[in-house]
Amino acid sequence: MSKACLMQGNQACAEGVLAAGVTFFAGYPITPSTEIAEFLAEKLPRMGGKFIQMEDEIASMGAIIGASLAGAKAITATSGPGFSLKQELIGYAAMAELPLVVVNVQRSGPSTGLPTSPSQGDVMQARWGTHGDRGVIALSPGSVREAFDVAVKAVNFAEKFRTPVILLLDEVIGHMRERVELPELSEVEVVNRKKPTVSPDEYRAYKPDEDGIPPMAPFGEGYFYHVTGLVHNYEGQPSQSAAVTDELVRRLHTKIERAQAELTLYTEHFLEDAEVIVVAYGGSSRAAIAAVKAARKQGVKAGLLKLITLWPFPAALLQQKAQKAKKIIVPEMNYGQLACEIERYVKQEKVVSVTKVDGTFFSPDDILRPILAAGGLE
Repeated sequence: MSKACLMQGNQACAEGVLAAGVTFFAGYPITPSTEIAEFLAEKLPRMGGKFIQMEDEIASMGAIIGASLAGAKAITATSGPGFSLKQELIGYAAMAELPLVVVNVQRSGPSTGLPTSPSQGDVMQARWGTHGDRGVIALSPGSVREAFDVAVKAVNFAEKFRTPVILLLDEVIGHMRERVELPELSEVEVVNRKKPTVSPDEYRAYKPDEDGIPPMAPFGEGYFYHVTGLVHNYEGQPSQSAAVTDELVRRLHTKIERAQAELTLYTEHFLEDAEVIVVAYGGSSRAAIAAVKAARKQGVKAGLLKLITLWPFPAALLQQKAQKAKKIIVPEMNYGQLACEIERYVKQEKVVSVTKVDGTFFSPDDILRPILAAGGLE
């Protein structure tokens, strides 16, 4: 193992993508994600990779799309209005099935909002920000070490499932510093995209294997194919066929849905006897675990389900863990975005949404109060 050190969440995220094999970054500085770009600007050239500061967020997405097509593992990082600007090309990458990672260090909004203040207001945008239907993978780490580990997972999932992956940090996690001990590179699992095993003449760029994922040939290795955001057939050529459209759009969902168990990342704390369960993610989970421990000291059987995977939403996990719970407390630094999704899968009267939209982060007492009320100790 490497030496322990004091590290910021944004730096841990950058270290994670490098460990996963990322060799290309294009981005535009924006608070509170800028440290990711700064760190990679220093590191990538020394490792034989490429760093490009682009003129804006849209161009940044175009650059990483091109890099991905050329065979590189590519990422960008942004925040707030920058994430909004990226949506059209995130949709393009999803339709063209291009592996890449978009890191969004969330800040208060809407619009320019509070650039240096924390938020978790982009949860639904991560799922529904682009127009049309598609499957989505979005992950949210809750500590500096998790920022490293989940960044590795984000790159691996992008490569395996040929899809853009959204890595949702928030300002709390991005700017927090903690003592961490990162693994040696030899201990990090690295996944590379599937390549074709047939000749260029036989290659059909969008013909899926049995797992629903087509092998991907990098440009420049003798394979020629058409790439478009239009509905397309197995050759990548535009098609208006209803059958082709139906198969493609459904496959963009099912290639992710069928891997739900593999994609579902979470931790759990004190759930064995829990009658009041807190479901939290990202920076909010830190105050949540302190609140749960305080509630247990006061006699309330409280527990924490800390979600790392937000999309695809882990409905089966939630239903299993919440089966015996009397109340489910959902603290979020937004107006209750994930709470609405939770209400789709458990009885609505069980769910207590605890929201914070004032640009500050939760204290444990903010979450302890509704836990005690749910446990009859208000």
